[in-house]
Amino acid sequence: MSPDIFLSVGGAMKWLGLALSPLLALPLLLLIWPEPIERAAKWLISRIDAISGWALGGAIASAIILVGSQLLVVLLRYAFGLSFTWLNEIVVYAFAAMFMLGSASALRDDAHVRVDILRPRFGTRGRNWVELAGIYLFLFPICIRLLAMTEQGLTRSWALFEGSRESDGLPLLFLFKTLLPAFAILMITQGLSEALKAALRLTGKLEDAPDEAPHGGIHGA
Repeated sequence: MSPDIFLSVGGAMKWLGLALSPLLALPLLLLIWPEPIERAAKWLISRIDAISGWALGGAIASAIILVGSQLLVVLLRYAFGLSFTWLNEIVVYAFAAMFMLGSASALRDDAHVRVDILRPRFGTRGRNWVELAGIYLFLFPICIRLLAMTEQGLTRSWALFEGSRESDGLPLLFLFKTLLPAFAILMITQGLSEALKAALRLTGKLEDAPDEAPHGGIHGA
C-alpha cells in the first residue's frame, strides 16, 4: 500500500486537530463570559466524559486479555516448557493498552495519584485554580508534545504495516505504536473536560466537588 495514503490521512487529521485547537481556550473564555457558553460547555463535558467511558471499556477488555494471556504464558512455560513470542507480545500489548486507554477515565474520576503539596492547603476555589493551572501548564503541553514527536514515526509504521522483529511475533506493532498518540488525544480531551468543570465551578455554574476523592483518598494525597 502506498505511503502517500497514510501521509494524506495523517495530514488531514493534523489539520483537523489544528482546527479544533481553539476549543482548548474555551475554559478561559468561560471564566470571562460564562452565560452564553455554559450550555455548550456542559454538553461538551458530557460528550468527552462518555468517550473516556468507552475508552475505559477498551481498558477493561485489555485487562481481561492481560490476565488470561499471562496465565497461559505461565502454564505453558512451567507445565509444558513451551514459550511463544506472539503470546508474550500479547501480554505487553494488553498491559500498555490497559493503561493508555484507561488514563483518561482515571482523570475523569479523580483516580490519579496527586503528588503536589500545595493543592490540599487551598480551599475549594483555590483547588479549582490549581486544577486549571496544572492542565494548561503541564497536561496540554506534554500531550501536544507527544503528538508532535510521534507523527512521522507513526506514519512510517502504518505505511509499512510494521510488525514484530521476531519471526513468530505479532504483525501488529503499528497498532501498538498508535496507543501513544491515542493516549495523548484522550488525555487532552479529558483535560479539556476537567478544565471546563473547574471553570464552571469557579463561576458558580457547577456544584463544587467534595473534598474527599471517590476512593476515600484526600485530594492532593
